[in-house]
Amino acid sequence: MEWKTDWGLRGRMVLTGFLLFALYIVFIAVLSRFVGLFAVVAIMGLFSLGQFLFSDKLALYSMGATEVSEQEYPELHRTITRLSQQADLPKPTVAVADTRVPNAFAAGRSQQSSTVCVTTGLLRTLDDEELEGVLAHELAHVKNRDVMVMTVASFLSTLAFIVVRWGWLFGGGDRGGGNQAPVIVAILVSLAVWVLSFLLIRLLSRYREFAADRGGAAISGKPGALASALITIDGGMDRVPDEDLRDTAEMNAFFVIPIKSGVVGKLFSTHPSTEKRVERLRDLERELETR
Repeated sequence: MEWKTDWGLRGRMVLTGFLLFALYIVFIAVLSRFVGLFAVVAIMGLFSLGQFLFSDKLALYSMGATEVSEQEYPELHRTITRLSQQADLPKPTVAVADTRVPNAFAAGRSQQSSTVCVTTGLLRTLDDEELEGVLAHELAHVKNRDVMVMTVASFLSTLAFIVVRWGWLFGGGDRGGGNQAPVIVAILVSLAVWVLSFLLIRLLSRYREFAADRGGAAISGKPGALASALITIDGGMDRVPDEDLRDTAEMNAFFVIPIKSGVVGKLFSTHPSTEKRVERLRDLERELETR
C-alpha cells in the first residue's frame, strides 16, 4: 500500500484547533476578570510550555517506562528500525513499560524526537506479525504528528480541569468570610470549558485512530496483522488485574486500545470500537487481495 495524506484528518485537526483556540480566548477573558490578565497568561503560558516540552517524559514516567537498548531488546529494535525506514521516518527512541496491560503508545513533540513504547504484557501477548502491525500503527501516529496535536489540544482541557478541581481550595472556601462569587463563576466557566474541550478532543481522537490504522496498514502492508492484534489485545484486557488497569488508565488517549470502564467509559472513549476498526482493516485487506 502507498502512504497517502489523510486530508480528512488534517481538516479535523484544523477545525478542532480553531474551535479550541476560540474556547481558549473566552477562557482567558473570563478568568482574567477574576484573577488578573497577567497572572492568567503567565500561568497558562508556563503550563503550556512545560506540557509541550516534557509531555513525552511525563507519559513515560506515568507508565513507569524506560528507554531500552538494542542489546536488551534486539528484535524489537530491528522491527522498529525496518518499519521506520518504510515509513520514511527517523527511528524513534524505544521504551518498554513493565506492566501486564498489553498495549503500546507513541510520545514526543515531533517526528525527530519521538518515542514508541510497548508494554511487557504486549510483547508476551502478540506474535511477530501482530506486534509489527501495532508498531506500524504507532509510527503512523508519529508521521501524522498526532502526538503533538493531541498534546496541544488537551492543554486547555487539562488546565480547565485543574481550575475545577482546585479552584475552591485556592479560593479559600468560606474561611475568609469574603465574597466567593468570583471563585464560583471561575469554576463554573472552567467546568463548561472542560466539557466542551473534552468533547472536541474525543471527536478528533476517534478519527485519528482510524487514520493511524490506515497509515499503519500502509507502512507494514499487512492490515490483517493489525486487525488480529487489536482483537488479541481487546480480549486480553479482560484477564488483566484491576489494579494494573487503574494504574495505566490515564494514558487512554495514547494507547492503541483504550482501557474501558463500563458504559460511560465506552461512551466517552478516546477510540472507536475495536469492532469498527477491525471491520475497516478487513476491508483494506480485501482491497489489497483484489489488486
